Amino acid sequence: MIITFVMDQFGETSNGTACTALRFAQILKEKGHEVRVLTASKVDGDGIFTLPEWKLPVFQYIIDRNGIKFAEPDEKIITEAIAGSDIVHMLMPFKLQRVTKEIADKLGVANMAAFHVQPENITYNIKLNKLKPLNVFLYKKFKKFFDGFSHIHCPSEMLREILNKYKYRSAKHVISNGVISDFHGNPQAVRPTEWEGKYVIVMSGRLAREKRQDVLIKAVAKSKYADKIQLVLCGQGHIRRKLEKLGEKLLANPLQIKFCSKEELINIFSSADLYVHASEVELEAISCMEAFFCGLVPVIADAKMSATKQFALSDRNIFRAGDSSDLAAKIDWFIEHPEEKEKMSAEYLEYSKQFRIEACVDKMLEVFQTVIDENERKKQNIKREEEYVASLSGKEKKKYFSEKKKYLAALDRQGKTDYMETFIETVEK
Repeated sequence: MIITFVMDQFGETSNGTACTALRFAQILKEKGHEVRVLTASKVDGDGIFTLPEWKLPVFQYIIDRNGIKFAEPDEKIITEAIAGSDIVHMLMPFKLQRVTKEIADKLGVANMAAFHVQPENITYNIKLNKLKPLNVFLYKKFKKFFDGFSHIHCPSEMLREILNKYKYRSAKHVISNGVISDFHGNPQAVRPTEWEGKYVIVMSGRLAREKRQDVLIKAVAKSKYADKIQLVLCGQGHIRRKLEKLGEKLLANPLQIKFCSKEELINIFSSADLYVHASEVELEAISCMEAFFCGLVPVIADAKMSATKQFALSDRNIFRAGDSSDLAAKIDWFIEHPEEKEKMSAEYLEYSKQFRIEACVDKMLEVFQTVIDENERKKQNIKREEEYVASLSGKEKKKYFSEKKKYLAALDRQGKTDYMETFIETVEK
């Protein structure tokens, strides 16, 4: 297949979706497929079509602080990238994807979308997360975009349930983003000298309000073993200084914040003692998966809008979201029960096998093929309709399109869409 990814940011390790897209592209290439990418990121490689960055008035400073980029659509570059593609895959619901969708449809190229950004990610970072009507508005705003696709990729079952709640019409495919085989426990991992004698707790991910690293810092401070705990946050983001100040105020041992390469992250996961995921907004959390792939046992927030709680294999692996006291109690239990933690580590290593990225890519390829096949049927039906209508008189044409309008209206009332242009099939019968 020739697959074109449409992703404003691509390959930037500070952005989870951008990193996921890069890894998917790498596995697809290893499987013999050609991958093209439309992006505003400055990355090298075959098949990269670079677009200018789109600056958003008023909110650009927030976008910059979160390390996010948006691409400015260029119809010539977009057309060049998707011409000859078997399928175009949209990984965001923004300006670039809307324009690319229109061009792909005009060219008759199959296309689908993935849901990788929650409205809550946006509202948390403009400090309006408690304004529920705004989240509802954004889900409905996104719905207009996603309802244009016959198929959507959902990284978690939680997301499929949310989209069903908001009556998104597309078929929804729950497929994990997966973890690359590089992530596995390393018995030769070197434990930094400053960690000697310490109980090391790690959290990985973007430093942002919705990730709630502040809850973890407060929990460590409340632990009975606060004086022996070394807390390490792996990531970067606009609230770094705020977290550093909180750590200076509350923690017995200096907070360590590191932006890590893949190799460094694997070394940290392989030599730490416990992983915590405190985020309250998460579609899957690859970072948590990478941790338990390396044998780290996780303790996860049970946040309503976080799918990461699906990875909790017992009550010990979950805490009340935002409750630092409950998290402190869970941390203390694991410190006091090392044998139980070792048993759980083995359970998580076995559990992790189902999330290997190679298997996830194979599932995505099956969806891609379904979308391609349905697009061929759609094109055939459009051609059949053109030929059929050409044979009709003016009065007959008017009647045909009047009936088609009623047919589409009836589907709309049922919350359905005729993605395959099948009305002609009902007429020919």
